[in-house]
Amino acid sequence: MKILVIGGTGTIGKRIVEHFSKNHQVISAGRSSEDYKIDIADTKSIKRLFKKIKKSGKVDAIICAAGEAKWAPLKDLSETDFHIGLRSKLMGQVNIVRYGHKCLKRKGSITLTTGILADDPVYQTTSAAMVNGGIHSFVKAAAIEMRKKIRVNVVSSGVVMDAYHKYESYFPGHPPIPMDKMVLGYQRSVCGRVTGEIIRIYS
Repeated sequence: MKILVIGGTGTIGKRIVEHFSKNHQVISAGRSSEDYKIDIADTKSIKRLFKKIKKSGKVDAIICAAGEAKWAPLKDLSETDFHIGLRSKLMGQVNIVRYGHKCLKRKGSITLTTGILADDPVYQTTSAAMVNGGIHSFVKAAAIEMRKKIRVNVVSSGVVMDAYHKYESYFPGHPPIPMDKMVLGYQRSVCGRVTGEIIRIYS
């Protein structure tokens, strides 16, 4: 398969690229990419990437492992702070589906990324939890309307091992998720037949 990974140099993204590159052709895109640059908070940037991808040949799968949201106590979050997550992680991924499906072959798939905060929020994560929950609802609804038998899923993981040192204090008692186990969620979405699924990997 030919797979586009958006956010392919991030903590999760680089493991996804490494995993699928063993048996598939992988295109890595991101803000620091020279050949396939994209900022998912910028709709024009998303359109430019998919226009380029479409010219070079449609892909079998799109994985998005990019997106930001502000972490801070609720009392300190401004409307502008909330908009960071709304523009980037929420609408950015929504727009990946809206424009990306045109670059997919029939029966292709799109896999988005959220996290455990949608189901088990912790202190200072109001904005991120809100965005993750919104993506979950969007995926379930969007899957009903996709044409050409295109599938849409989302992988929702706990704190992954490679980032545990950074976030451990926010998640007391939460077990770190091994990277190999996390990646299997994306394999299930890309190589399986499920659609409209929230693929949870929390333990």
